[in-house]
Amino acid sequence: MRRLLPTSRTGRVLTAVAALLCAGTALATAGPAAASTAPETRHRVDYVALGDSYASAPLVPTQVDATCRRSDHNYASLVARRTRSALTDVSCAGATTADMTTAQGTVPAQFDALDRGTDLVTVTIGGNDIGFSTVLGTCAQLTPSAPAGAPCKAHYAGAGADLITDSITRTAPKIAQVLRGIHHRSPHARVVVVGYPDLFPEDGVGCTSAEVPLAADDFSYLRDKEKELNAMLAGQARRGGAEYVNTYSPTVGHDLCRPLPERWIETFAPQTPAAPVHPNAAGERAMAGAVQRALSPRHVRHH
Repeated sequence: MRRLLPTSRTGRVLTAVAALLCAGTALATAGPAAASTAPETRHRVDYVALGDSYASAPLVPTQVDATCRRSDHNYASLVARRTRSALTDVSCAGATTADMTTAQGTVPAQFDALDRGTDLVTVTIGGNDIGFSTVLGTCAQLTPSAPAGAPCKAHYAGAGADLITDSITRTAPKIAQVLRGIHHRSPHARVVVVGYPDLFPEDGVGCTSAEVPLAADDFSYLRDKEKELNAMLAGQARRGGAEYVNTYSPTVGHDLCRPLPERWIETFAPQTPAAPVHPNAAGERAMAGAVQRALSPRHVRHH
């Protein structure tokens, strides 16, 4: 998500991965007035989108912020258009939980976009805190040593303790702190934690290749680590007075091993505009659909 990987034949692809992964609502409608011809008034939902590159959608057309690699077709923009919400999108590639309250280079803290008038907040965060791009780069570099085995799993979990699991555990209180910060700044807002989509084959069957340089038995291991991350996010959402949107289940069958156009997650060498191992435009549409479905049963709290 932030550290660059060495370059080589697959290294050029991995460098791009490390650079880029740093990895709704129905509007309330007034009921008909008994004897009034006054125009119907509606509250315009004030929607703030926070998060990392899975929220900002690097390289997905059209990019509207070069610094944060943000698309106007990321899931937040799609949800806002469908629900006619007033969107302030400060999602930024490479963001960690720390970037909610401190500047990310020249980019202001994301929480600066929040205020007491905010009605809806979505946030996708945590992948960069566990260093998932570094994990992917390391796994890819280990693949030549045992392409039919699980060298990545042996590296991260071979000594007994699982280092990725430990990192997810350490990230949990950071997510809790993010949620407390949102509630403090926007006490009336509906807060929604948006999870990560399905990156790897659900059945664990891999697709080792130059475009996906992961060892055959490491696909299931990495799938399980992503599920652990999403489970942690869901748990923190429940405990932190927020909702969780599962974008994993709706994207099963559209992972990075699928052929075009079934693939909603791009490979290490994208064939459609997207960052490596990130959602393409179809993937962002699927995430938007999941968010909108989660929001639709009830109105956003507004004031």
